[in-house]
Amino acid sequence: MTGTLPPQAAPADEPQMPAEDRRHVIRRRALTLLIIVLLIGIPAGYLVISANQSRNSGKDKEQKYSARGLTEGWPSKVQRRLYQVPIPRPSSKVAWYETNNWKTSRLYVQFQTTHAGLDRFLKQVGVSRSELTKGDITISSRDRNVTGWRFSGPGARPGANWGLVHEQRNPRPTQDIVVNTGSPKYPMVYVVSRLVP
Repeated sequence: MTGTLPPQAAPADEPQMPAEDRRHVIRRRALTLLIIVLLIGIPAGYLVISANQSRNSGKDKEQKYSARGLTEGWPSKVQRRLYQVPIPRPSSKVAWYETNNWKTSRLYVQFQTTHAGLDRFLKQVGVSRSELTKGDITISSRDRNVTGWRFSGPGARPGANWGLVHEQRNPRPTQDIVVNTGSPKYPMVYVVSRLVP
């Protein structure tokens, strides 16, 4: 059987620690509080500032680029693949513009092509010419204001406009397409492709 050991007394040769006076207690507690505030407050403040900057940067970018408008030339291959806007060859008067924010990303593209090029474009998008509706301007007034596209009124391209909306499920983009056939040989195509992250 094992018994319990009696408590042992502290050795007599070790000095006793003096009791901490009130001034040292207050100083130690204040230092501890300062360290806690620094360890928690600085990262929390950084997170708040970072979140505000991130939220505002999307708005700033959209305003910055919307002020610039369409850029002459072809969008990159990555943009064309991501937004599923296959510009056919030959095409001329190609211009594009991209906006990104936390709600929706949009690629605006315009180009002029041949009737065979138009058919190739529509087929690659996944629609056919028979789905175009005469007089249907499917591009919203908001998107027309961003690009400056006009489909009626002064300065508009003469001729019939044909439109369709090609809706797809996320993560694939939805495309608003308007085709202007004012030029008998070379239709002008306007596309707004939207991605919702």
